[in-house]
Amino acid sequence: MVSQTTDSRDDDRTVKLAEHLAFSRSFQPLFNEGMAMVDETAAYLDGDGRTDAKSLTRAGATLYAAESMRLTTRLMQVASWLLLQRAANQGDMSRSQVEAEKVKVRLEGLGTAKDSPEYPDLPEKFRDIVERAIKLERRIAMLDREIYGSANAVEERPEAANPVGQQIDLLRTAFHG
Repeated sequence: MVSQTTDSRDDDRTVKLAEHLAFSRSFQPLFNEGMAMVDETAAYLDGDGRTDAKSLTRAGATLYAAESMRLTTRLMQVASWLLLQRAANQGDMSRSQVEAEKVKVRLEGLGTAKDSPEYPDLPEKFRDIVERAIKLERRIAMLDREIYGSANAVEERPEAANPVGQQIDLLRTAFHG
């Protein structure tokens, strides 16, 4: 029988693939994807999105406005995380500096209005952008947890489970960002 003891030196040599990704050249495609999503969203909301929103019912327009705020806030948080990682990757910031700054970044804390009865009435292009932004945010949140550990990840807050709590959280994020 072979005794399995864990040597703390082994833990120091363990390669974390997520950390390797975030601090290597292979990070650039993720960075590019996130920034392209920000640009695409801004172009849509300032262009076709304005036109599309005019054809919505009053309830749909209200939902569109709220979901637009969530979308832009979500993407601002994603962009902030990506910029911090890029700064670390390029040597402009140390890991401890990134960790100190990233506490301001909130990932996976905004919720969505996908369960609203008016959600299917929102423009298809808008819903597609929202869905892709949520998926990107989840990927980055998972990467963040892999790199920095679950203690630093934003956990689902109880108030995020109800729509009023989501709106309060959204306003808090928008004005205290």
